Amino acid sequence: MNAFHPIDVILHKRDGLALSDEEIRGFIRAIVERTPDCQLVTDAQIAALLMAIFLQGLDSRELATLTSAMRSSGDVFDAAPLKTFMVDKHSTGGVGDKTSLLIAPILAAAGLAHLTDEGVPGICVPMISGRSLGHTGGTLDKLETIPGFNSQIDLKQLAETLRICGAALIGQTPRIVPADRTLYALRDHTGTVESPFLITASIMSKKLAESLNALVLDVKVGSGAFMPTYERSQQLATLMVETGEAAGTHTVALLTGMDEPLGRFSGNWVEVWECVDIMQGRWHPMSADLIELSNILAGWMLHLAGRAPSPEAGSEMADSILRSGDAYKAWLRIVQAQGGDISVFEDPAAHHKPAAKRVLKAEQTGYLSSMNCKQAGWAVQRLGAGRTKPGDPVSAHAGIESHVKLGSRIERGQALFTLFSEDEALLEEPEQMLRAALSIGQTPPKLLPLVREVVSTESIQRQK
Repeated sequence: MNAFHPIDVILHKRDGLALSDEEIRGFIRAIVERTPDCQLVTDAQIAALLMAIFLQGLDSRELATLTSAMRSSGDVFDAAPLKTFMVDKHSTGGVGDKTSLLIAPILAAAGLAHLTDEGVPGICVPMISGRSLGHTGGTLDKLETIPGFNSQIDLKQLAETLRICGAALIGQTPRIVPADRTLYALRDHTGTVESPFLITASIMSKKLAESLNALVLDVKVGSGAFMPTYERSQQLATLMVETGEAAGTHTVALLTGMDEPLGRFSGNWVEVWECVDIMQGRWHPMSADLIELSNILAGWMLHLAGRAPSPEAGSEMADSILRSGDAYKAWLRIVQAQGGDISVFEDPAAHHKPAAKRVLKAEQTGYLSSMNCKQAGWAVQRLGAGRTKPGDPVSAHAGIESHVKLGSRIERGQALFTLFSEDEALLEEPEQMLRAALSIGQTPPKLLPLVREVVSTESIQRQK
């Protein structure tokens, strides 16, 4: 092996040259192996390479190698002993996006209905989730409002939970893709967060560490999406699908609308409450879009797992599982297996205890024609439900309830949102932010479908 010189790697990428597999693997290895006494590569050098990648990009081989090197930088889940089909879903993040809380138990119920010869669910969902940051919510913050719920289980405990329940909802441990922790922290400080190549490597390395057979990606588009334009979201979806397929994981991406908060509630406990209501058969009109998207994504997962002949048939199967109560039974098994107190689900509304709330009312009559969904997400964050930097505490009971959706007919004085917080002083700014985010027109707007596009290997080939 040639001697590793980080400056050579930086200069090669800075000058627009393709990095060799050896250069990429050497750089990632140097990041993980460095110690306070032995700095094979410095933070300054890592930051320089991040900026070079941000400006020059990566070709498909480089991206696949970077993702693979990051995946292998720490522990990788060994799914082979389970002898089951491993499938997961990942969302690029949005406001009120709580589909994971419905999809995991839907797939778990489907897997439990088809046990393997070893008595393991025929489908397993090893869902590694993240925390809220910026205007987007985090699945772990929602789950951890359940008393006793433990999201920080190790890979041995993950295997046992999957064996019993068919799904697990966990956080990234320090030993899963440790290279990403260093790169992510420096991206946040070097203006390189928005690189689609670095985003792809970060997301896909963690998902591929689950040893998946298939992956469904929910890539958001619209005013609340992470990527600024539809074209950038398309590019990100394409890169992730190509990277997943190159790693041997059947990958499909759906571009879905994030022009308004998804479902009825946006926050932490309130989103758990909404999902529990749905699984218990209490379907609120404001949750219709959440139910639709969850069934669509679960349908694709069931199709890729071979349980449904088409995504549409899979969606119908998911809806049936949700309505039957089987998803709720699977949910209780998962929560109990991870230490959660399931008694709070007997009356989830009673567990919602904000110290202060305020109703935002319409100042004119018309139709809700548009919304700056990112602004709405920041309002939820300012109420205390989110964080501005990793490590910030979040409120369990802060958030908003939506009383209208895009296209709704609105009368002057009608309730549009209810704001919740654990501090009365935090209500004023979010109320003004929400009011500024809304546009009320005199004619009904043209509404776009929830799923805008499906990106797959076949669709990518047609584009070429």
